[in-house]
Amino acid sequence: MSAVRPTAVAGSFYPADAAALRALTGTLLAGRHAVAPPPKLLIVPHAGYAYSGATAAAAYALLASARERITRVVLFGPAHRVPLRGLAAPQTEAFDTPLGRVPVDRAALARLDDLPQVECRDLPHRYEHSLEVQLPFLQVVLGDFSLVPLVVGDAAAADVAEVLERLWGAQDTLVVISSDLSHYLPYAQAQASDRATVERILALDPGLHAHQACGATGIDAALLAARRHRLVPRLLDLCNSGDTAGDRQHVVGYAAIAFEAPPS
Repeated sequence: MSAVRPTAVAGSFYPADAAALRALTGTLLAGRHAVAPPPKLLIVPHAGYAYSGATAAAAYALLASARERITRVVLFGPAHRVPLRGLAAPQTEAFDTPLGRVPVDRAALARLDDLPQVECRDLPHRYEHSLEVQLPFLQVVLGDFSLVPLVVGDAAAADVAEVLERLWGAQDTLVVISSDLSHYLPYAQAQASDRATVERILALDPGLHAHQACGATGIDAALLAARRHRLVPRLLDLCNSGDTAGDRQHVVGYAAIAFEAPPS
């Protein structure tokens, strides 16, 4: 890629026209409420907005009160198109969306240079939608921020958790784990499977498998971090494509979960 990673799924997963994209995200976020302080960590789905946009909005709406507070987003998404061992950090300087350019925090990525599980490689990012679809929501809610994007391939949860800990940061840093849940099960079976997966997440119980969540490794790493930092998970929304824009024979599950500091 060039110095800027161009959009790959604009026009398919979400509108390519900036005005239409702002209108759609605004509609999905409308009527939802922010929280203060905002969550430190979010799990959000990454399907097309017609399918999972409302579920993603349930998470991103919580950040509205932190527009001036959160200036960096650490984003983990599973590899869908390029075989990958470990994690891939991009070499690019920025990511484009129809809403503008998001700068990559190169200094933050440099802190990972000594970790053998992280390689600097653009190809896993070029066509990967799991990261890209999160960016318009973040741009609308946060405005300006820098991005630390990482594609997660075949990796141990402990290795991903080590990366996450390096990037954890302070109140200015938000962590987003991009993941859908079960894939292509019949509606009722998917509901049962996804509810069981969410119950494990809410219990901070790692050990998920790819058939439970395509971003299982990133979720497991987040659960290890949540334990370490004593965060409390909260389910915001749970549904599947049979509830939104698809048939009920072969559905994909979606959940939005926030991890927050415990009440003082």
